[in-house]
Amino acid sequence: MSDQSGLISENYDRFLQGLKERIRSAQVRASLAINQELMVLYWRIGQDILTRQSQEGWGAKIIERLAKDLKREFPNIKGFSRTSLMYMRAFADAYPDIEFVQRCAGQIPWRHNQAILDKLKIAEERQWYVQQSLEGAWSRDVLILQIESGLYQRQGNAISNFDRTLPAIQSDLAQQLIKDPYHLEFLTLEPNAQERDLEFALVTHIRDFLLELGVGFAFVGSQYRLIVDGEEFFVDLLFYHLKLRCYVVIDLKMTDFKPEYSGKMNFYVAAIDDLLRHADDQPTIGIILCRDKKKTIAEYSLRNIHSPIAISTHRLPKQLQDDLPSVEQLETEINTAISGLIINDKDKTED
Repeated sequence: MSDQSGLISENYDRFLQGLKERIRSAQVRASLAINQELMVLYWRIGQDILTRQSQEGWGAKIIERLAKDLKREFPNIKGFSRTSLMYMRAFADAYPDIEFVQRCAGQIPWRHNQAILDKLKIAEERQWYVQQSLEGAWSRDVLILQIESGLYQRQGNAISNFDRTLPAIQSDLAQQLIKDPYHLEFLTLEPNAQERDLEFALVTHIRDFLLELGVGFAFVGSQYRLIVDGEEFFVDLLFYHLKLRCYVVIDLKMTDFKPEYSGKMNFYVAAIDDLLRHADDQPTIGIILCRDKKKTIAEYSLRNIHSPIAISTHRLPKQLQDDLPSVEQLETEINTAISGLIINDKDKTED
């Protein structure tokens, strides 16, 4: 038993010495200030811990010992606590491919990576949020908000006819960019709000709405005027997508989807293609954003339309007024209370 302990101690000492040299080397190259270099260092430490635990049979206590020794050796450097080393091991375990770390995960801050490790367990979802966080330059708060709102599950779920109306590459990209549902909980609306109220609220909170729409949307205007045959028509919201290279029309509805909505959107898309679209632009896309939809009705409504249109839904904040009792409920409760008082007074009088 003592021989085995001595062997473990000897192997551990060599392992610790190797880590010390690696940390010093990283200090010289980057002073531990360049994020990518730091992420790669963390990944390599985590990978080494995984390998040693697998090959040497070291248990979890070795991480606590390692943390103390590293802190003693590098007292002025934070980030080598037991918790941090556990994250490094989880980081290496989550992304076995060092190329992905160098290309993506190593490009976002360490606290972003910690949040992804804490909140997500599926490898595909972790990698997707890393890439989206990098492309969108998300803050940590935005990253957590997007994870908690289930952005990964909402992407690409809208019903559309893109596969028939757009070239293959454009179709796939457009489908992935459109969500269902759109979470608009950042708004404050009255219970009887109409489309114009929703539109005004979205314009007022345009930065939040652009964040929910996703990377690449540029706001062109609200109630955008189109003149066709001397008549005026107004588009609720008009955007331009920098990656798709096309205009995007959004028609807002506070009701469930109806088949006639697709005809109106088809008109808007055709008019914008003729009046605004430049020669280098891709075909205009329409998004009908409604309260709810039935799948078959939505699919039938788009089947013979040749303009690229998607049908999606929005999720508005639950109104406080919805939880308040109605006038009838208040009257009933008051009458019940009064009746109770009368009965109690009568009982006291009889006593």
